Amino acid sequence: MKVLQKYVSFEEKIKNSLFLSEIFPCESQNQARQILKEQKEKYQDATHVCHAFVCGLGKEIMGMSDDGEPSGTAGRPMLDVVKGRDVTNLILTVTRWFGGTLLGTGGLVKAYGDGAKKVLDKAIEENAFEEYVEKSSFSFSINYDLYDKLKHSIKELHFQNLKEDFSSNITISGQIYTSEVSILQQIVTNLTNGKETVRVV
Repeated sequence: MKVLQKYVSFEEKIKNSLFLSEIFPCESQNQARQILKEQKEKYQDATHVCHAFVCGLGKEIMGMSDDGEPSGTAGRPMLDVVKGRDVTNLILTVTRWFGGTLLGTGGLVKAYGDGAKKVLDKAIEENAFEEYVEKSSFSFSINYDLYDKLKHSIKELHFQNLKEDFSSNITISGQIYTSEVSILQQIVTNLTNGKETVRVV
């Protein structure tokens, strides 16, 4: 299962209507609501801001909306496209500025479905997805004199959002692959002779 790492957009005109397809990393229903709210505030001049989102490794959290388009012509085809791909943790919005020509229900289904496909294809081309790996948050402190040894010992491990706070001691926090937590704990315990332990959230 792949998760989205960055924002990607794609736009096209269909019979004078502008369709802007955008995808955002999203890990929860609350986050999806917040992104959607921001999109609607940003595009107040738009006719519709339709959306679909999927979260969770089993795509267990999902939702969609036609936002005033005829029922089943926008949110459902968008969600079907996302569900058909090996991807999760994203919200897709397709914003439409009506150009004066009605597309009919078949035309709308095609326009919103194609918008979803094209923005996902573009995201794949731009390497915006990465394979999901379970991560754990951690923090620990060490003395300054152990810092260089520590950096050398952990250079093969996989970290994200690494933060280092230099005060009386050095406090290091971030995320690490869950499969590597025990290795990090062993390194820190050995370096500090058991005085420091890694706290895992």
